[in-house]
Amino acid sequence: MLTRDELPECPVATTVQLIGNKWKLLIIRNLVHNDVQRFTDLLRTIPAISKKVLTDNLRALESDGLVERRVYAEVPPRVEYSLSELGETLRPVMDVLESWGKTYKESL
Repeated sequence: MLTRDELPECPVATTVQLIGNKWKLLIIRNLVHNDVQRFTDLLRTIPAISKKVLTDNLRALESDGLVERRVYAEVPPRVEYSLSELGETLRPVMDVLESWGKTYKESL
């Protein structure tokens, strides 16, 4: 997790740094709508994302404390991702983004 000194002064810039790429937003969107997702579910439902890019973005979200990774001791191993307590606070943000996107599309 980043320290306060490593984050930008501007709160908007901080948010953009943490969730500002399209892959992170789509991962968070999936976790908001589905609560828990396996890696293959995320890969299947996020068009054009590669395994490496998905892995890198999940690791970054986990490192930043927004996503939790749970590994089950099974064969084959099962790994599930969900929003952390901190990540749950993004639900209203995602709701507003979804609402704005719908309004924009309807205005065209």
